[in-house]
Amino acid sequence: MQDSRGAGSTRLVVEGGHALAGSVEVDGNKNAALPLLAACLLTDQPCRLNNVPRIRDVGVMVELLQGLGAEVEGIGTSTLDVRCRRVTTAEPDPGLVGRLRGSVLLFGPLLARVGHARLAPPGGDFPARRTIGVHLQALRAMGAREIAGDAHELDAGDGLRAASVYLEEASVTGTETAILAAAVAPGTTEIRHAACEPHVTELCEFLRSMGVDIEGVGTHSLRITGGRRLGGASRRLGGDYIEAGSWAVLAAVTGGAIEIRGACEADLEPITSVLARMRVRCAVDGDRLTVDASRPRAIRQITTAPWPGFPSDMVSLVSVLATQAQGSTLVHDWMYELRLFALEQLSGMGANLFLCDPHRMIVNGPGRLKGRDLDTRDLRSGMALIAAALAADGTSRVGPLATVERGYANLVQRLAALGAQVAVEPDDGPPRAHAGELSGGSRSR
Repeated sequence: MQDSRGAGSTRLVVEGGHALAGSVEVDGNKNAALPLLAACLLTDQPCRLNNVPRIRDVGVMVELLQGLGAEVEGIGTSTLDVRCRRVTTAEPDPGLVGRLRGSVLLFGPLLARVGHARLAPPGGDFPARRTIGVHLQALRAMGAREIAGDAHELDAGDGLRAASVYLEEASVTGTETAILAAAVAPGTTEIRHAACEPHVTELCEFLRSMGVDIEGVGTHSLRITGGRRLGGASRRLGGDYIEAGSWAVLAAVTGGAIEIRGACEADLEPITSVLARMRVRCAVDGDRLTVDASRPRAIRQITTAPWPGFPSDMVSLVSVLATQAQGSTLVHDWMYELRLFALEQLSGMGANLFLCDPHRMIVNGPGRLKGRDLDTRDLRSGMALIAAALAADGTSRVGPLATVERGYANLVQRLAALGAQVAVEPDDGPPRAHAGELSGGSRSR
């Protein structure tokens, strides 16, 4: 990930040792918002999205759409109205593309509307280790031609065509790119080995409401009949189950008790099943997840897997939970190399962990963590380090804060509302007052 420090960069100051308590409501699913915004480019008719998370990644995608000619109303709110009467360029702003991996989702809509697309290398977390090979594979199968050069440039001047595609990897965004392209390719496209995460399902359902015929939604095999003129549509995004799981871990590591509202019970099950195995006292009733004060215990192994397995986006957070659990846990993220390396910083806090290789880590607990300066190298490990800071003795400084704010809206205010003792300061200066200004309160664990 590119270093996000610079003018205006801030970090979070955390006084550890305070149990979280209260209630919090999650926003719409970040990983659904980005492909649905991209889908709005497939039509010249108005589209509306409700329950959109007010996070940095969504803001970047909105700026990208505006740069392509879209009119967007409601910026800064949870309801966005998008209309793209015409696409004014085939090249999204390279600077914005470099800040958002989800910008790759613009390939299909651009090829559909103008027959050409030129994207700078997408940024976001782990840009050097997460390729767009699956995206290009699907688009080539549907008739797009690659143009050599420094950027990713594709041409489909004669239009996209239906195809039978077996994806070389069940990539979520790769599947979404294939779906977006198939929605406008005349004929029936078959996509096999497709990802089937809840946000992929949300994209399919949104496209259905625009007039696309899609069979097999929620499975690894999709049949998409495209080529019709698409109309406008509206959709309320489902609650972000990764965000809900994140708040649950924050409560568990601080010995707190909170209520988390807004995420679907079925979406939460891969996460809550692991938390329950770790003796975290949690229960789900509809869209309400409650976590009570617990004494976590280690489990032999936690392994990530595609849906409906344990999500890789939760592996950093559950690793911090393992530092507070009795016994040894092997954490295995086979999906992404080096994601766990950002957690080496926990060793400096006193955690007992051993990195076996780029995919596996052994965590022994419980360990008493000590506050220190921490570097948010990517979105999810950044939130995990905030969890560690909340559980630690003393004060930690976690930054850049913007890395975590890419995926968690109003993070500081919501932490403070749950009783966390937090403040925001410039990376090179003393703390300034904030909603959760630090106090000298006693430890509440």
